[in-house]
Amino acid sequence: MTKFLSVISQLISEDNILVLGHVMPDGDDISSVASLAEGLRRLGKKVRAAIDDQIPWYYKLFFAVDSIESFEQLQDFHPDLIVVVDCSSPDRVGRFQHLLKNSKTIVIDHHETNSMFGDLNFVDVTSASTAQIVYNMNKAMGVVYDPELATTNYLGIATDTGFFKYSNTDANVLKIAAELVELGAKPYFVASVILENKTPQQFKLLAKMIEHMKIEGELVYSWLSYEDYLSLGCNEDDSSGFVSELRSMKDIEVAILFTEFPKGEVHVSFRSKQWLNVSKIASALGGGGHARAAGCSYKNVELEKVIDEVLSLTREAMVGGRHEVG
Repeated sequence: MTKFLSVISQLISEDNILVLGHVMPDGDDISSVASLAEGLRRLGKKVRAAIDDQIPWYYKLFFAVDSIESFEQLQDFHPDLIVVVDCSSPDRVGRFQHLLKNSKTIVIDHHETNSMFGDLNFVDVTSASTAQIVYNMNKAMGVVYDPELATTNYLGIATDTGFFKYSNTDANVLKIAAELVELGAKPYFVASVILENKTPQQFKLLAKMIEHMKIEGELVYSWLSYEDYLSLGCNEDDSSGFVSELRSMKDIEVAILFTEFPKGEVHVSFRSKQWLNVSKIASALGGGGHARAAGCSYKNVELEKVIDEVLSLTREAMVGGRHEVG
């Protein structure tokens, strides 16, 4: 509680603030950046928000997401305070990393692999999402919610809990979600935008992933090469959520998806169901995340070599790992 109040005090005392998210942004990150930045604006702060990566088009249908700027748009902005949300390490903010040395930095996160790189860190690993923390902070600061802000804030909670089906869904998550719905959040809109906007090309890409799929006991993995994406006119945004399809398979504990986009840049997504802590594997490979959902990235590599390295480490982790609860 002391750190929570310290963050609130710092946010209230500063007027020139930059809110940053991470590269390869997901729903929780985008929701957290947009919701915190908008909340601070409603308190009269001068706030800019940025992510050094492309934001998938469907997230731009949510209120305040269009206020998130690029690295290029913020070259002349000199904040007194930087707030980094949903990032476990400084490299995750991309080219904004050099700014962290020049301004006081607050880190707000829920990843157990967080390296505590801020001047002030509030990392609550019991929270299912960073958006959940942002809601509590906005509420503590007296931010007035309307249906638009409530829906954007709800987005992060819904997506990081797999729409309330992951093991991180607890009574507190449902309580906060209910509060946001009471404030006007539209669950059906969030579900429709995120889950029901797939193109024919995405289904063909999913078929390609299934074609590559391999099963080894309780491990399932697949990959999509850069050539796979190009052949279907797709990009990496089009494979969002595919790893969860692998995870949904009967009798599987661990699912891994390797995606190469652009050429030579490989992203690895891990998911587990019950007993393997995949964040430990991801951390060993320079990434991070949660016990049941984690990831890492490589640059200037061959897809096949990444697959071999990751699978070798995963197989080792699975040997006897059943008895080590993550």
